[in-house]
Amino acid sequence: MGVRPPANDSSDEPEAIEFGIAAVDARLDEADVTFPATREDLVAALDSEVPYDAKGRSIPLADAIDETGRREFDSEVDLLDELHPVFEERRASPVGLLDQVRAILPF
Repeated sequence: MGVRPPANDSSDEPEAIEFGIAAVDARLDEADVTFPATREDLVAALDSEVPYDAKGRSIPLADAIDETGRREFDSEVDLLDELHPVFEERRASPVGLLDQVRAILPF
C-alpha cells in the first residue's frame, strides 16, 4: 500500500513532528525562561498545548506540569525528566472505542 507524496515538493527533507519532551525542549529554546523556574513562570512563558504523540493528541502544558506534582524545577533537565512519564502515560492510553477494543483483544 503506497502513500502519495505531498503536492508541493519544496523540500527534500521530510517534516519532523516534535511531541512530548522534544516539543517542550524546542519551545524552551525559543522562550525567555531561566531556571530555577516555578510552574507559574513556565506557564506564562510557554502556555500552550503540547502534542504528546504523532497522532496530534495534546495536553495543555499547565496540566502536564500539574500532573508532575511539582511546583518548581531546578533546571531544564529537571523539568523534562519530570514531564517524560506524564507524556508516556498519555501516549500509552487508548484514545477511542476502537483503540480500547484493540487494547483488550489478545491479537
